[in-house]
Amino acid sequence: MPAVGVGSAFEGWTPPEEDTVYRLLVPMQAPRGHIFLPEVGTKGKALARNSRIRVELLCTCKVRKLVGDMLCFQHNPEDKLHKNQQPSLLHTLCTDSYLDVQKTVTWFNVEVPTVWTVTRHAHVYDLKVLPSSRSCKLQLKNTSSGEKLLAELLFGVQQGHSDIFLSSQNSEAGFTPSTVWPQSFAVAEKRFLQYVARNAGRKSCHLSCLRLFAHIQVGTGFSIDTIRTVFFHLLTTTDLENWHRRNFINQLENILQHLQCCLKEKRLHHFFLGNQKLPKEIVLPHTFRAARPLNLFQHLEQDTDAYCQALSDFEVLRDLVWLQLKC
Repeated sequence: MPAVGVGSAFEGWTPPEEDTVYRLLVPMQAPRGHIFLPEVGTKGKALARNSRIRVELLCTCKVRKLVGDMLCFQHNPEDKLHKNQQPSLLHTLCTDSYLDVQKTVTWFNVEVPTVWTVTRHAHVYDLKVLPSSRSCKLQLKNTSSGEKLLAELLFGVQQGHSDIFLSSQNSEAGFTPSTVWPQSFAVAEKRFLQYVARNAGRKSCHLSCLRLFAHIQVGTGFSIDTIRTVFFHLLTTTDLENWHRRNFINQLENILQHLQCCLKEKRLHHFFLGNQKLPKEIVLPHTFRAARPLNLFQHLEQDTDAYCQALSDFEVLRDLVWLQLKC
């Protein structure tokens, strides 16, 4: 599976004042003689916060008889392996048999400049690797114009045959151990927006709505993930023909009203868990479609202060939307 462009730059809603960062999720497959065994959180729970990827060796003795270019990691002594081929992933990219994000990123950061020198783009762009612990961040500078382009490579292992990946991204909790690979919905989100684009038509305003909220939500108390969840739910519960650009202001108001309703009810369901309205084009693990809806606003039920603050934040967000429209 080739790399997948994900995030606002590839989805078409990057706020105009932001530097565009082109993010690509690079699917990783175990090399010959290895197998990736994802350990996705607690058994029975679809959403996992601390997934890991265990690496095991596979016997390749039969393959060697056919191909003859690789020693079996399982059935050859270490000294013979060391003399004849590169060490296994267990000795290079793993910690305690688990794939290590930081070791993987470090390896890529070393290899990418070397590979870049032999590509046809090397004489057009100078490549610089920027510091990063959980992704490969690259700055490409045009040798003629001096124009800079920023790219970020995230690494992931596909969860089954679905659009969900265990990725190298940071978790929402902040610090993420190097052997933890959080679930990423980036590919599924992109697939969903592609579905909307096909069915809403070229004159749809849905990306314009999302772009405006992404522009003003910073500092309001609402993350762009919360706004996107509200936005996605609306897209699946309303007629996509109503998202024509002539209805732009009406749809902004609908988004605000839906968010306000969610706040008052203290209920906002995770978009990909237990959502029976999702298009069939979005490929999810079976446990996702069968799961009970997860309330992302559950904390508002338990914390009165947080609830009052959220209502106050909403008033700020609503005022900013209408102020932006007057500009």
